[in-house]
Amino acid sequence: VQLQASGGGLVQAGGSPKLSCVASGPIFSNYPMGWFRQAPGNEREFVALITNTPGSTDYTDSVKGRFTISRDNAKNTVYLQMNSLKPEDTAVYYCAADTTLFSRSRRAREYDYWGQGTQVTVSS
Repeated sequence: VQLQASGGGLVQAGGSPKLSCVASGPIFSNYPMGWFRQAPGNEREFVALITNTPGSTDYTDSVKGRFTISRDNAKNTVYLQMNSLKPEDTAVYYCAADTTLFSRSRRAREYDYWGQGTQVTVSS
């Protein structure tokens, strides 16, 4: 499985970019997918996940109500709609695939495949 993330860039505080992550390889629809982020000097942290069963999502508290994760299995794509961005959201954002069916893990080490990351910089 290969993952290609895009959609980052320089955004003003309050902005609403949408990240995309396109997967190549078999059976994308079977995999729970996650978004993580890593700011300079910090560890990679969980942002959101969506399971392989439709509509099951989970978010870290700091993004609840502002970010929405979704997936389009027909397009092998997972999205992260980011609203009301804050400077503290500045980070490299990574998408990841967990090959454990029905997993809802927030732990980065549980994810088997990673995209290359896309930088999101929020200016105040």
